[in-house]
Amino acid sequence: MTNDSDFDIFLATAPGLEPVLHDEVRFKGFKTPKVVPGGVVVRGGWPVVWRANLWVRGAGRVLARIASFRVTHLAQLDTLAHRVAWADVLRPDVAFRVEASCAQSRIWHSGAAAQRIETAIHDTIGAKPAADAPVTVMVRIDHDLCTISVDTSGEPLHKRGYKQAVNAAPMRETMASLFLRQCGFDGTEPVFDPMCGSGTFVIEAAEIAARLNPGRSRGFAFEQLATFDDAAWQAMRAVKSARVPTVRFSGSDRDSGAVAMSLANAERAGVAAFTDFRQATISEIQPPEGPAGLVIVNPPYGNRLGDSSKLAPLYQAFGQVLASRFAGWRVGVIASEAKLAHATGLPFLPPGPPVPHGGLRVVLYRTGVLG
Repeated sequence: MTNDSDFDIFLATAPGLEPVLHDEVRFKGFKTPKVVPGGVVVRGGWPVVWRANLWVRGAGRVLARIASFRVTHLAQLDTLAHRVAWADVLRPDVAFRVEASCAQSRIWHSGAAAQRIETAIHDTIGAKPAADAPVTVMVRIDHDLCTISVDTSGEPLHKRGYKQAVNAAPMRETMASLFLRQCGFDGTEPVFDPMCGSGTFVIEAAEIAARLNPGRSRGFAFEQLATFDDAAWQAMRAVKSARVPTVRFSGSDRDSGAVAMSLANAERAGVAAFTDFRQATISEIQPPEGPAGLVIVNPPYGNRLGDSSKLAPLYQAFGQVLASRFAGWRVGVIASEAKLAHATGLPFLPPGPPVPHGGLRVVLYRTGVLG
């Protein structure tokens, strides 16, 4: 692999959201994106890797695939791993760690596979393995096909760099952005979240409308690779695409601590000027001033037996308030149980696929425009 050659770049997302991520990647101009289990693959060189980390909201991490070969035993893996052009990608002065997984392969011991790759890298370029290394080499052996990738993101991409305060079981920013996209949000309409928690949906919507790059406030593992060109990266980051939104983004929560968190997070994200947060119970909410838009909410799910019956009145009250006060708005509700979603009495369209979230499987329920 040379610095200017094209290779596969894997953008990971939660299972069930691959087609939504594909829509975003294609919309943002990446060439020939392809849906695969767990994400989307594009082709390109290292600048495409940097751009994906900087631009793409829905990806959890970006992996650069640097080698692939068939392998049936550890001695063969050892030999072939020593032939990988590690010096083209990794630096001898930067520590690394190896994560390996094996599935339906004659090499079944992931720890032994990881150790062979680790040794090959150290033998070839002299870099040292370390548990807390800034660079992770990911090895997957599936049906005897060994694929070697480098995690170019480092910290997961939902960590945008502004959210210091979070509430219990927060929605990840990457997932929130894809649910917004599934609801048809494109940045031109208001968004209101009446159970806003730490403000994730509202802040993501405001950033989308303001055309702020999700990776603008953080660093990435690719900055520690041999392929990194700091001048080219700084030039990419310096391109200004921001604009002032023409609508506002609002959230409310019954908990004053959640409102304080949201205000602080919006300030750090640079979107305080066009976001509003206030304390209110579900029975108190009113449509924000201005045009109708999207109500999106991630209400409590309940994860113990009997919780859903206790939560049903909350969902019912929420649905009644929306039906009576939010004519002209569309609604998106994240729910772990269909009966809770339907307790709202809202006229949902066919639901999206189940998506893993916080140890549960959740579904996005959407309405058309409420009458």
